[in-house]
Amino acid sequence: MTIPTVTPSMIDPFGRHVTYLRVSVTDRCDFRCVYCMSEHMTFLPKADLLTLEELDRLCSAFVAQGVKKLRITGGEPLVRKNIMWLFRSLGRHLGTGALDELTLTTNGSQLGKLAAELRDCGLRRVNVSIDTLDPAKFKAITRWGDLGVVMEGLDAAEKAGLAIKINAVALKGVNEDEIEELIRFAHGRGFDLTLIETMPMGDIEGDRTDQYLPLSVVRARLLDRFTLEDIPYRTGGPARYVRVAETGGRLGFITPMTHNFCESCNRVRLTCTGTLYMCLGQDDAADLRSVLRASPHDDAALYAAIEAAIARKPKGHDFVIDRRTRRPAIARHMSVTGG
Repeated sequence: MTIPTVTPSMIDPFGRHVTYLRVSVTDRCDFRCVYCMSEHMTFLPKADLLTLEELDRLCSAFVAQGVKKLRITGGEPLVRKNIMWLFRSLGRHLGTGALDELTLTTNGSQLGKLAAELRDCGLRRVNVSIDTLDPAKFKAITRWGDLGVVMEGLDAAEKAGLAIKINAVALKGVNEDEIEELIRFAHGRGFDLTLIETMPMGDIEGDRTDQYLPLSVVRARLLDRFTLEDIPYRTGGPARYVRVAETGGRLGFITPMTHNFCESCNRVRLTCTGTLYMCLGQDDAADLRSVLRASPHDDAALYAAIEAAIARKPKGHDFVIDRRTRRPAIARHMSVTGG
């Protein structure tokens, strides 16, 4: 394969340096969370998916052009067959210093088996999605999930030496009365916690206006119980953090609806089919799979396609929950784009 000389400089039309790539390695998941998927999902045919070798080649092209942080997502990334090969292969970029961080967002179901191996591949932290600490409610939200298995995964990740951040989607009438408990649980174990507004993506056979809970409301309620101190801490993602004085822990807010974070966006997303979305909340995309497969031994065309895509990165997203039609703003499911 010919690897052209590259000057790392992925700068979008608004002067933002793109240094963060989120990569979906599968649209499949062993959960069916009510805000993410339909219970009866139709998944992509295997031929449409990039092979692990193709994913490695694409990610490496982005690293060569200046991406410093890679996050592997899904679906549930750890259910993909032989996924640890990809983690081991991408870990080589950590060794050379080309990549600052290789990390993972997971539902935690496979961490009990894989946490130690992930640490050996170079991962130092993981994000684990947990929306409730009530086993019955957890089952209802995830449809197929088992909270006990996820808790065993947290134990394994902690034992392996991985830093852990808990992600929780704030859902009106579902877990809004558990936010304080989630904070005390996460901070009591030394984990960060990030709260996320539900995003209007994909038809989930339900009404998103029933789920939507503005984090501005959540934050106002928390101020009755906690002292929230703004801090400059950043992980490279969209969360804005405060320190909770009473627990000493960090609490993040991701607010695509009530206050977008587009002005500092340094991210693009690659799907498991090789489609590059320059913005989570826009439909414009670049087909990198066809470029990849048309030039298996020369990356020059691939670099050019990536550069052209970054030049189309929009200023911001158009998330809105349409209360008239009650339809999602973006038709594709979050599991396809990558969490």
